Amino acid sequence: MSSLTVTGVTRSFGAGTPVLRGVDLHVPSGSFTALLGPSGCGKTTLLRIVAGFDEPDAGTVALGDRVVAGGPGRSVPARRRGIGFVPQEGGLFPHLTVAGNISFGLPRRQRRDGGRVRELLELVGLDAALAGRSPHQLSGGQQQRVAVARALAPAPSLVLLDEPFSSLDAALREETRTAVSAALAATGATAVLVTHDQAEALSMADQVAVMRHGRLVQLTDPRTLYRSPQDLDVATFVGEAVVLDADVRGGTAHCALGAVPVDGGYPDGPARVLLRPEQLRLSTPGSAPGEVVARVDGVDFFGHDARVRLALPTAGTVSARLEGGELPTTGADVAVTVRGTALVFPVAATGVPAPLQPLG
Repeated sequence: MSSLTVTGVTRSFGAGTPVLRGVDLHVPSGSFTALLGPSGCGKTTLLRIVAGFDEPDAGTVALGDRVVAGGPGRSVPARRRGIGFVPQEGGLFPHLTVAGNISFGLPRRQRRDGGRVRELLELVGLDAALAGRSPHQLSGGQQQRVAVARALAPAPSLVLLDEPFSSLDAALREETRTAVSAALAATGATAVLVTHDQAEALSMADQVAVMRHGRLVQLTDPRTLYRSPQDLDVATFVGEAVVLDADVRGGTAHCALGAVPVDGGYPDGPARVLLRPEQLRLSTPGSAPGEVVARVDGVDFFGHDARVRLALPTAGTVSARLEGGELPTTGADVAVTVRGTALVFPVAATGVPAPLQPLG
């Protein structure tokens, strides 16, 4: 397997509309990277350039030490890059069996050997008895696993996955991505996944590349991304967030949730603070020092946990995330305290959070 290095890649369409603005990205050999961002941020365009389906206006793409895109005469055709590609809908050939689809890109001798097909079906968690079926006889999740097996069959240097689970229902999506992750790990494949699903990116990837307006704004491991986002836009995109105006004094943010300690040596003055909903703790009013009393505006029950919407006296509505056991009722008054510290972001002179510079 090869590493992937993208350097200074730009791409524009139409009347000079920029889609990628100088993207730098390194994916170590054998690792799994998720490209995360909203629709239109450029992540699929970047994937297509890496695959060889499109060309950059500037910049380079290298697999290991081999430059495959960038500069006149240096572009390597997609079929010669040694890349496996899994499209959004699987893209299986309807006229071929499962075995025919998986072995399509293999040399003729290996196509006749059913052992490789059985091995790959087992790798993606499918029964070898499915080898003779047609794609329409499979479930959506089975089709996506076959598509992954087909991509892995020729032992590619890199596997690209373009939102392969987006069309599946929640339970099947979880089951399928677990099987796909296990298959990629078992082969030691270098993989890049395009997704707009935050949970998918955080749970599957070794590192997450967050894209916004054609730029890579943060590249880090999932835990760091969630706990130390680059800016408020990243923070609110990668998970639920409680964002409040605050006045920082002596390492403490004074906000609508009371006095909350902050991370780092932020200078005194106005700021915006970020908390995660799971940091909010609820209790009976009068039972905890430093509590703030809020009214329960609603409860969304998910079984394993619940979101409790809280109307604060001075800052609108925020959400707390609680285990799905005993929950407050709508209309009740509860005391709210904060566990842990808050992240602090600067406020510009206009009162709008000051944007931080992107990495890419």
